[in-house]
This record gives sequence, C-alpha cells and structure tokens, in this order.
Amino acid sequence: MGVLEEEPRRLGGGRLRCPYCGLPQERAATLEHDWVLLEPDMNPLAHTVPAEHRWIELSDGRVTVHGVCPPDQFQRCRIEHRLACPERPLPDLWRWLTTLREENARQAARQEDPEPSPPPEEWPDAG
Repeated sequence: MGVLEEEPRRLGGGRLRCPYCGLPQERAATLEHDWVLLEPDMNPLAHTVPAEHRWIELSDGRVTVHGVCPPDQFQRCRIEHRLACPERPLPDLWRWLTTLREENARQAARQEDPEPSPPPEEWPDAG
C-alpha cells in the first residue's frame, strides 16, 4: 500500500517533494502508525476511487483506507501521490482493465501495420 518508500525532500508544512517528479506530496499518519504520501489539495468523491485506494481523513488528522462498498455518494477521500505521479507507472488497479488495455494496444499496433498486398490476378497452377 502507500507506506513511504524512500525519504523525499522536505518542503515544510507536512509537504515533501516527490523524488520522481519533484512535485509536492503531503505526508499523513495512518491508523497503523505508518506514513503515506498523499496528493495535496485533491479530494475526489470516494465512489470514484477503487476501494483499496481510498484514504479517508479522520477527525484526529490520521488517514485510513476505506474499503466500504459502496461508500456514501457525497463522501470525499484522498489518493496517494504515486497514483498521480507523472513519472511512475500506473499500478494495476483492475486486472481485467489492464488486460483490456494490453489487448487494445495490440489491436492499435496491428492497425498501424501496412495492409497485406492483394492476391495475384492469376493463381499458379498447383497440379
């Protein structure tokens, strides 16, 4: 999940600079006494974020993953910066979607290939 991978540079005010893209990220304590780096100033509706990636802010300032499905339609959540970081690959959020994207990439590559040449006007005598 979102436990700190390496120590990023501090910006002050609980914000750190991402070692991959250099953009700010916000360090937040979790209920498990770990830290997670969240995308600053981003609070999407919880139902738009996969359950295992929803970080809900608690009244004491800590955050926890909120896997309730479906969440309240008006509930807001936080997401990890690694999901929004332009310098890191997008994680496999849904295996079926990753498979679909791979197949679509293959189909797109096949469309870019030149079309096969048309058959000859006369077929050779095969016997």
